[in-house]
Amino acid sequence: MYEVFEKYLREWVDISNEELEVIRTACTEKSVKKWEYILKKGEVWNINCFIARGCFRLYTVAEDGTEHTLRFGVENWWICDRESYNDNTPSEFNVEALVNSEVLVWSKDTWAKLMDTIPALKLFNETLLERGYIKNQGRILSLISISAEDKYLEFQKKYPNILNKVPLHMVASYLGISSKTLSRVRREFAKQN
Repeated sequence: MYEVFEKYLREWVDISNEELEVIRTACTEKSVKKWEYILKKGEVWNINCFIARGCFRLYTVAEDGTEHTLRFGVENWWICDRESYNDNTPSEFNVEALVNSEVLVWSKDTWAKLMDTIPALKLFNETLLERGYIKNQGRILSLISISAEDKYLEFQKKYPNILNKVPLHMVASYLGISSKTLSRVRREFAKQN
């Protein structure tokens, strides 16, 4: 499983085999079963979690029972609650596996020590945070400014592997539209193609 992460990391930064070995010995490999939570609302997120195989979602449930999916995570992605991680506060979210998955986990303290001793990892982490910020801005803009049809098309283009892995009501939740609207949009696209 670590080989997946090693290949991924080498695509982002120039890092030595010795540094990779230090990072490897500091991580824990974990298998997560479908529908198993790695974070429940009220817990503090204090890990760095790389998805080697599988699919997760970060979501919350409103008082009326409506689910709000903030993000999905698939192979070669990270999943986290950044606010809980940074502020050491109870999370407002749940993170659950949508399929049987495998992850690599580093504790917050361990990750900080690794970044202090491995400059390439620190550079990688900064790049990752910058990319996440930019992606979140784009997501907010699309949620407030484009049609349901365009949201669906954008989702298909950006995340083609997710549509086959998650129930459609979760995709609708992520897009900020109803399941009924998503079904209508999908029917219209099916007719056109």
